[in-house]
Amino acid sequence: MAENRSSTEATPPSEHGGGFPPFQKDTFASQLLWLALFFVALYFLASRLALPRVGSILEERRSRIAGDFAAATRMRDEADAAIAAYEKALADARSRAQALAAETRDKLNREAEAERTALEGSLNKRLAAAEQTIAATKAAAMANVHAIAEDTAIAIVVRLVGMTPSREVAAAAVAAASKR
Repeated sequence: MAENRSSTEATPPSEHGGGFPPFQKDTFASQLLWLALFFVALYFLASRLALPRVGSILEERRSRIAGDFAAATRMRDEADAAIAAYEKALADARSRAQALAAETRDKLNREAEAERTALEGSLNKRLAAAEQTIAATKAAAMANVHAIAEDTAIAIVVRLVGMTPSREVAAAAVAAASKR
């Protein structure tokens, strides 16, 4: 039951003929027509639907970027102005602080000088009073020294000689000894 088939019968003929369909000369014109139709349809869809959306998105991004850049520039300018104002305020505060410190230092120096002058005056008065007291005490002590010296001279003469001299003789002897 083996049938002998020829080589043409063994392989079924292809639908489009032999080879790859886009490379066949018979279907080339219809393929170009369909390519043109699909290209026009795709171009129409892209130009009417997709490209306006993409364009609007790009324009929106461009305007957003420009707005953000303008806002960043404005903020940078505001920050620069704030920094300049801060530095000016800081310089003003430093100068005021230095002026206040100089004024306070001068005031304290004047007060200290006034207190020193008052204290010196008080101390000079106390020193003068103390010197007067010392002079009075010295004079009183010197007066008592003569009396003590007279009493001592009388006591020495009594012990040595056994006789009591008069107070006038002892005073004359002490005065003569103190003049030497």
